[in-house]
Amino acid sequence: MSQLSVTLVQMDCVLAQPAHNFDRAAGFVAEAARRGSQLVVLPELWNTAYDLENAAAHAAPLAQTADEPGAFGDFARLARDNRVWLAGSLLESRNGRYYNTTALYSPAGALQANYSKIHLVPMLDEHLYLTGGEKRTLADTPWGKAGLAICYDLRFPELFRRYALDGARLMILPAEWPRVRQAHWRTLLRARAIENQCYVLACNRVGESKNVEFGGASAVIDPWGQALVEGGESEALLTVSFDPAFVDEVRQRIPIFADRREELYD
Repeated sequence: MSQLSVTLVQMDCVLAQPAHNFDRAAGFVAEAARRGSQLVVLPELWNTAYDLENAAAHAAPLAQTADEPGAFGDFARLARDNRVWLAGSLLESRNGRYYNTTALYSPAGALQANYSKIHLVPMLDEHLYLTGGEKRTLADTPWGKAGLAICYDLRFPELFRRYALDGARLMILPAEWPRVRQAHWRTLLRARAIENQCYVLACNRVGESKNVEFGGASAVIDPWGQALVEGGESEALLTVSFDPAFVDEVRQRIPIFADRREELYD
């Protein structure tokens, strides 16, 4: 495949209302599919928002297929029913613990990859309710390899550099990034794209939960650091097409990976 059509679902996520959020997300995904999108990205914890105190009520086991029950199974069915690649994070239950996990489902509703948030946010007391992930996830897609990350991970350039060194063309980042730090969000998205010469697909929520406003500004940033599409502070479906092979062109023109002096960085 050459061109990739992506839709970022910049939606408001109502706290502790998974059925309501799912119904709205289903409508957005269906519209993205109608537009011809091949990959659709939803925000972090799009079905519950940060209702971490009630993680036990919301969390579900990771589903491998669309035939399984629970929140992840429902998510897989959205991918299958709309014939799209679908990514977004949900609360996962595993071995008596809870994780903030992004699942990437194929158009067949099969789990292609999953990533549990490595860096938990101390400002939101995530560590009191969740367990941090213990591995990076590089997903195989028809458009090349994609590194998975979630929100606060954006502040850790080592993760993204490792993905790039392992061949990632795309970085997929669901988020609930506060409006008060929107300048950081915009700057870091561009930094991660430029320094790793890759596309960054970042989907942030809007709205308010627990007196925190979320700033939107979801964006697809290209390897030059240009925003191919960027949202404002209200709900929007942000759709754009691009050629992931542009990554290879940029990496040839400015060969930063060949010029690295890793022996001097330790």
